[in-house]
Amino acid sequence: MGKIIAIANQKGGVGKTTTSVNLAASLGVLEKRVLLIDADPQANASSGLGIDVENVEIGTYQILEHSHTPKEAIIKCSAPNVDVIPSHIDLVAIEIELVDKENREYMLKKALESVKDDYDFIIIDCAPSLGLLTLNALTAADSVIIPIQCEYFALEGLGKLLNTIKSIQKIHNADLDIEGLLLTMFDSRLRLSNQVVEEVQKHFNDMVFDTIIQRNVKLSEAPSFGESIINYDATSKGATNYLHLAQEVIKKNSK
Repeated sequence: MGKIIAIANQKGGVGKTTTSVNLAASLGVLEKRVLLIDADPQANASSGLGIDVENVEIGTYQILEHSHTPKEAIIKCSAPNVDVIPSHIDLVAIEIELVDKENREYMLKKALESVKDDYDFIIIDCAPSLGLLTLNALTAADSVIIPIQCEYFALEGLGKLLNTIKSIQKIHNADLDIEGLLLTMFDSRLRLSNQVVEEVQKHFNDMVFDTIIQRNVKLSEAPSFGESIINYDATSKGATNYLHLAQEVIKKNSK
């Protein structure tokens, strides 16, 4: 049975999509069967793996409204062992459309029951908000990875997200676990980056991944070529970081 991991933080620009795409690709390279679900209307995870998002006919929107099954939405991509359920700008409308539906928080959870056994890991790239889309992702997930950028406002909003996770555990998903806090955009030359790492590790101890994602030009370039960092430049620092993260996730889940 596949483990469902949501990548969530209501702050934008913290590396959620970069982490979703490259963790999925790294797990695939390490011979795990992976499904990446793009649950962000911006559809950057989809385009970042070479999918033409303008022509997506069946995607996350359709599986949330249960008009199509996940199997009908799955697209093969360039990353080995990775399938994608893409997003489209029409996903913006889903929050309004689901508002009056019964059990609206469980739409994604219900949809994924049919494919959960086909994969080792299902990664959900969440939108930068704590709305109904993210709520659906966290209700469907077994655990959540929270990317935190090594910058001044790193911990801003983290308390709010942790409170949201607590309330989801109480009301919708008692089994939701925190897979880990992931430090991203680390620049060893900056004193501030080092201070943020110390602060997060001091406050959250074992909740923090050992792997730290360093700032890397190749990581920024890869999506414009529709490729993961593993396909784009397997020798780069970014590729090494995400492979280490994937190994850490596999090790944590093989206990």
